[in-house]
Amino acid sequence: MPRITGGSLGSRKLRSPKGTQVRPTPGRVKESLFSILMNRVDGAAFLDLFAGTGAIGFEAASRGAARVVAVEGQRDVANAIEEAVKQLGIEKVVTVFPAPAERALYRLEGPFDIVYLDPPYADPVPLQLFRLMLERKLLAPEAIVVYEHAAKRILPQIPGYHSVREEVYGDVGLAFLTPES
Repeated sequence: MPRITGGSLGSRKLRSPKGTQVRPTPGRVKESLFSILMNRVDGAAFLDLFAGTGAIGFEAASRGAARVVAVEGQRDVANAIEEAVKQLGIEKVVTVFPAPAERALYRLEGPFDIVYLDPPYADPVPLQLFRLMLERKLLAPEAIVVYEHAAKRILPQIPGYHSVREEVYGDVGLAFLTPES
């Protein structure tokens, strides 16, 4: 069962619906991620694409993000995130957007300071989503996009973005990218 690792909601447990295909980000990866993002989260607008249990977005809210949007395409999973938002009492900060990521990007209003993109590992690199974030001007000028992927995957150059950092934690890889100016 995933849990929030730090901030005002630290150590609270999160549930996900039974029988769904949700792959929570391991706790040590979350801790490392938020250690890297530490100076950026407080007051940030945070977009969590492929939110799953919502743990990454909840972690951002717990650590001071001003606005969190959790996008989840599976309706039962999105409903579970909405229930958790109410249980955690963070309705003023976290909004759940129950739609596939691509459709959500056409309807969301930016800009976002931080985007966490965690599609299923078996899917190809979501170049269309990266492109849409730029076209729809969903990224703040100093935004950072974190793409979680299988560590064994070799990422191509992503048009419109600079790679600024790569981290590997066991089977999990995190690519940190910024939009080209």
